[in-house]
Formats: sequence, C-alpha cells, structure tokens
Amino acid sequence: MIKRRILVIEDDEAIRRGIADALKASGYSVREAGDGDLGLELAITSDCDLVLLDLILPGRDGMEILGEIRATRPTLPVIILTARGEESDRVTGLRAGADDYVIKPFSVSELLARVEAVARRSPERPSDIREIPVPGGVANLQNHEIKYDDGQRCELSQREAELLRYLACNAGRAVSRDEILSRVWRLDPTGIDTRTIDMTVARLREKLREDPTNPQLLLTVRGKGYMFAPQE
Repeated sequence: MIKRRILVIEDDEAIRRGIADALKASGYSVREAGDGDLGLELAITSDCDLVLLDLILPGRDGMEILGEIRATRPTLPVIILTARGEESDRVTGLRAGADDYVIKPFSVSELLARVEAVARRSPERPSDIREIPVPGGVANLQNHEIKYDDGQRCELSQREAELLRYLACNAGRAVSRDEILSRVWRLDPTGIDTRTIDMTVARLREKLREDPTNPQLLLTVRGKGYMFAPQE
C-alpha cells in the first residue's frame, strides 16, 4: 500500500514532533518544516499529498503560504492548525482555500480523522502507479525505466517518470499544459512557455517507441493538452 505523504509546517518543535510521530504511527510518510520559508519551499517542490499548516510562523506566515500553494498546486489539500478559534478567522482561512481548520489544542484522534477525511476527498493524487503496461513492454516508474519485451531497457528521467505517472493517474482525461506545469513541474503556469512540456512528451514518445505521427499511448488533444490512453 502506498503511503500518503504529509508535510507538517509548524514552528513549535514539541507540537510538530508529536504530530509527526502520530502520523508515522498511522502509516503516513512525514516531512517537517519549522519555519514559513522552508515550509513554502517544501509545499511547492516536494511530492507531498497533504499539508498541515500553522498560521503563525517565522518568515512567511501561514496565510501567505496558503495563497502560494493555491496559485501553484490548486488541489493540494491543506489543513490549517491554529490557536485562532474565532469564527471570522475560520471563515477567512476556508475562503482562502483551506480544506479544513483544526483549533489548538486538539486531540491526536481528531487530527487523524480530519486528515483521513480530507485525503479521501482530494483529487490531487487519485491513485499511485508503480508500473504501466506500454506497447512492447512495461514502464517501471519506481525504478525510472522501461523494460521492453525484447530484453532491452531504457532509462527515464525523474521528470519523464513523474509526467508519465501523472498522465496515467488521470487516464482518459485531457490534462492541460498549465495543469502539468502546476502539478508536475510545481510551477505557477502564468506567463511560462510550455514548449518544455512538449519536448518532454516527445522524448517520452520516443522512449515508448511510439510513432510520432500516430501515437497510441500519449495523445495530443488539440486545444487542451495531453491524454494518456490506457492499453487493453
């Protein structure tokens, strides 16, 4: 079973370690940040599935981090952890894009229940895939390689493997270049040239031994982006 990856951004070390220990004991993989600057960097660049976010932090504050997450990873789940319990504060956080709001002090059981509830309804990572059947072989995304039926192998870059995984997780749906930039490249797509995505797709097609004039696995959807077509 694939572990969900939780990022805990909390400056109080005792609280942060207590949360991390409880999450690990429940089967989650955990990364920690004790200030807002590191927290934002990990939220944008690391492969996490959910963020637990304190509002009052050294460096960037929690609301600023939440805004940056929503700009670059729109569906990454965020649960706010804070001592601010007034209704106006909760409404502000939820309107800014938080998925839930847990008020300190909270019990471990309550926090875990909220994490599980938010994770279940999140579309950020609908499933995880380690291997993908491809024409003439299998793509092993964990080892970043394609094993062909003729015994040959071809190495995938980390970015190529991540892109193939994301498209496969959304098989049958046209994924826009902006969404790919946001979810795979972890970049704000505003004003960014998307040709690098097209080049990566071209390299993937070559490694997948696809006919570039008539691809069967990685399809171009005109005016929208790319789509993974599952094989029979």
